[in-house]
Amino acid sequence: MMRRITLLLVVSFLAVSCGGDEPAAATDRLLVAAASDLRPAFEELGERFTAETGVPVGFDFGSSGQLAQRLIEGAAFDLYASANVAFVDQVLAEGVGDAATRRTYAFGRLVIWAPQERWAGWERLEDLAEDEGVVTLAIANPEHAPYGAAAQEALRATGTLEAVRGRLVYGENISDTQRLVETGNADVGILALSLAVAADERGVGRWVLVDEDLHDPLQQELVVTANDQDRAALARGFVDLVDGEEGRAVMRRFGFLLPGDEAPS
Repeated sequence: MMRRITLLLVVSFLAVSCGGDEPAAATDRLLVAAASDLRPAFEELGERFTAETGVPVGFDFGSSGQLAQRLIEGAAFDLYASANVAFVDQVLAEGVGDAATRRTYAFGRLVIWAPQERWAGWERLEDLAEDEGVVTLAIANPEHAPYGAAAQEALRATGTLEAVRGRLVYGENISDTQRLVETGNADVGILALSLAVAADERGVGRWVLVDEDLHDPLQQELVVTANDQDRAALARGFVDLVDGEEGRAVMRRFGFLLPGDEAPS
């Protein structure tokens, strides 16, 4: 699979360097706007992509909604990987991106997460509402972060949203939400499983899965947003890596459910 990517990139570079007025330097770096839950998996895949192709990857991780707005306002990203389908719909509706390249690449999961020293053995969202020791509960901002919207939906489904509303603190994105908990600015958080797994690899934190029946599936989609064919070729090469055997193994390791694997509830 990576040999195919390398060939594609060589063709792209030759096309740029041998024709047109655009300098070759314009395609020497792939620019990816990606939801924050993707940071651990995509950073690893970016290193593999660069090792195979010699092309650096620049990531901008943030909330899907804020990244979508930046794209609509003209930000020059080559690939947009959202944590849900709605924001891909939004950018395409505004004329950004190639609809033929959109695809579902993963399904995310929610967890209750806290550092080991503050872990109190919670098993359900209802336990957080009942625990008076939980003074602050962090979720991502549901207005523009899909994991925050899913957390809010799950709290509402269990009848605990009103009980914890006064205790909620909001991260700008799901990575920022984890930071609030890890730094002691919140007692516990509702996070992406991928970030909990990455924290496990650092020896930090305890977690338990949130019942996925409590919220709509976190169906994550991407779309190529490059404005020229050479940059689009780079973006498609990275997508091939994500969708290939090597990339899928990395995504699974960080807890994502993948198309063609076990279907989400």
